[in-house]
Amino acid sequence: MQVKKQLTLRAGTFLILFLFTSDKANTEFIIKSVNLFIQPRNEVQRGTNVSLICQAEVSQSPGSNPNYEYIFYKDYEMLLTEKTTATHWFYSIPDARVFHSGKYECAVVIGHQNKKSGSTDLTVKGLLTPVLSVDQQRLKEGDNVTAVCTAEGEMGSLMFSFRDGPVELYRKSTNTQKVEQKLAFEHKRMRTVNMFCYYSISLGSKIEISNNSNVIDIDIQELGITPEINVMPSANVIEGDLLTFSCNVDMTYQKNSELRISLVHGHTTLGLNMGQKTYNMSAKANDSGQYECIASLGAIHKSSSVNITVNQLFSVPALSIHPPEVFEGEHFDITCHTDIIASVRIQREDIKYFIYKEKTLVISNYRYSNTARNVTNGKYMCVAKANGIIKESSNVLFRAKVLVSQPEIRVDAPPVIVDKHFWIHCHSQNGSLPIIYTLKRNNITVNRTEVSNPHEKARFIAMISAPSDISSYFCEAENNGKISVKMSQRLNETVIVPVGKPLFTVIPIPGNIEEGEDVTLICGIPKGSPPINFSFYGNSHTPINTTTVQSNSSSFVLSAVSRQKSGNYYCEAFNLANKLSKSDIISIEVSLAKWKKILTVAFCLLILALVVIFIVLRYKAKRDKKEKAAKLSVMPAFPKSDDFLIHESHYSGFSVGVNNKESVWSEKPPDISDEGILQLPNEGDVEYTEVVHSQPLDPTRIPLRKGTDTVYSELQTQGSPDHINHQGLLEYAELNYDLPAPVD
Repeated sequence: MQVKKQLTLRAGTFLILFLFTSDKANTEFIIKSVNLFIQPRNEVQRGTNVSLICQAEVSQSPGSNPNYEYIFYKDYEMLLTEKTTATHWFYSIPDARVFHSGKYECAVVIGHQNKKSGSTDLTVKGLLTPVLSVDQQRLKEGDNVTAVCTAEGEMGSLMFSFRDGPVELYRKSTNTQKVEQKLAFEHKRMRTVNMFCYYSISLGSKIEISNNSNVIDIDIQELGITPEINVMPSANVIEGDLLTFSCNVDMTYQKNSELRISLVHGHTTLGLNMGQKTYNMSAKANDSGQYECIASLGAIHKSSSVNITVNQLFSVPALSIHPPEVFEGEHFDITCHTDIIASVRIQREDIKYFIYKEKTLVISNYRYSNTARNVTNGKYMCVAKANGIIKESSNVLFRAKVLVSQPEIRVDAPPVIVDKHFWIHCHSQNGSLPIIYTLKRNNITVNRTEVSNPHEKARFIAMISAPSDISSYFCEAENNGKISVKMSQRLNETVIVPVGKPLFTVIPIPGNIEEGEDVTLICGIPKGSPPINFSFYGNSHTPINTTTVQSNSSSFVLSAVSRQKSGNYYCEAFNLANKLSKSDIISIEVSLAKWKKILTVAFCLLILALVVIFIVLRYKAKRDKKEKAAKLSVMPAFPKSDDFLIHESHYSGFSVGVNNKESVWSEKPPDISDEGILQLPNEGDVEYTEVVHSQPLDPTRIPLRKGTDTVYSELQTQGSPDHINHQGLLEYAELNYDLPAPVD
């Protein structure tokens, strides 16, 4: 029973899952497109009711009813969202304003799918004309008027501007429909202000401006506080005259406690509360200019001015020094004088002069004389006084010029290298500029230069060809003509002579060097200043020895050289001139030692002797064989019949040619053993015998040979070929094979 319940439960679960899956499959959908429409049209006038319609085209399963989410955007910012099952949705803009102009879009979201429409522009034309109002139209200068500019029904961020013709009075940005502001007018005379206002709204990159509002005329009455300025005795005076200034205003405002009257000259306030007093001053030349009386009441300021001209009683004194350039020890004069005087007031004798040095009185006179030296140097000025007027000259610096001192001569970057350019410096520690320096060589001018700047140096380029030439240079300095010429010491600097080409020497002389000997390498230079750096090089072109010496040569010993030391050798040398010089290459060949040579010769002689002995022995052996063969050739021409039989019985295979001259092949004679048994020859032991029968045999001319040597012989026979000398054959066999004696 429980098993049935479980099976039923599983079947029900499977059915539910199947139905759910089938339903889900049936509710699949696709958003094909989304479109945005503007009704009644894309461009409308202010006040029109506008509708934005977002419509979606969706492909879906039959019977499904998906949920739509609509999202509206203006200028890419979201306006609102709405969820519904409708296939389109409206966004209404009643009573449209310019503020509603912009780019609109909409998007549709269904489940995890979403799609956006293209952007559509809405343009609303026509801004409302603003209205201007003020709280009063007649006011006094300095009073405030409250102005209100209203744009009823407009929306968005508005910029209001108040103007008086081309002059802007006030500007303010607000999100409300109106702006209220208090305005003050500070004009100097009565006049009418023609005030109006307008506003503007920003639409992205465009700005829409409204029409101007109504114009309101505002009458402004000027305050009568403009002061009157008076100067006594006149506006044109001479230094030392007394000037009196007074400032007066309308009596209507004179008693106003808030009224302030000031006397101003340039940026300097000379007097306050001038409505109740005067201002007195002694005129000076620098007092010329504009003087103002300024009356202030609240924020209102009124002024009047007068130009004052103050003529000089006498001009500013001038101090002069004669002569303008003075060297120490020379006489100089300082004078003080004025060029202009007001003769209607004073005479030249009325002016007193005083000469000061560093603010210390030197003399109460217009002239000062002295001899130039260090203590007379300083800043001088003079003072002129007359009728209470004091004037000072400007400071004049007096500095007696210093005669040039003995110049110093040196080399810019020692040491000096022969045949290379170098710089010579000339400099005097003391001496007023400019200084003329002259470089000389043995009293002959090489070059001249003028130094006018403290940081400038006198430099000359030079070159020497020998160390002794260095002392021929000296320089002169002058700054006051020939009378000031000073001569330096002679130039004394270290001179470096570059090394010459090294001479490379080998001891013993190459060609006579044997193994085991010491070889001395010597490197010398014809010229060059020490220290000298010598380097010796061998086969590998790497230094085998480097040394620095104070002489013009150096050596290095190769101890107990071997034949591996053979090769090319050379040396290099350089000094502080940094000029590297290389010698010629010498080839060194190391030969064998004498005892090795003697041993080699002895060995060769021994080999030669052995070869000679071998040749001699070989020759004698061949000659003995020939002698044995000669003996064989002298056997009797007709041997005995029994000899022949014996021979024939023992040499059954032997045959002899009997023609005049013919070649005969014969077996080698058989060996005879120690027991006296005659052994037959092997089949392979065959010899070639040449038999000549042209003349009788001469027994004395047949060479004989002993032992088992192979014999080549010539047999000479006469007569019939059947006549064979068996005795001779037997003797031949005995000679060659040591046969035993016949047995009876």
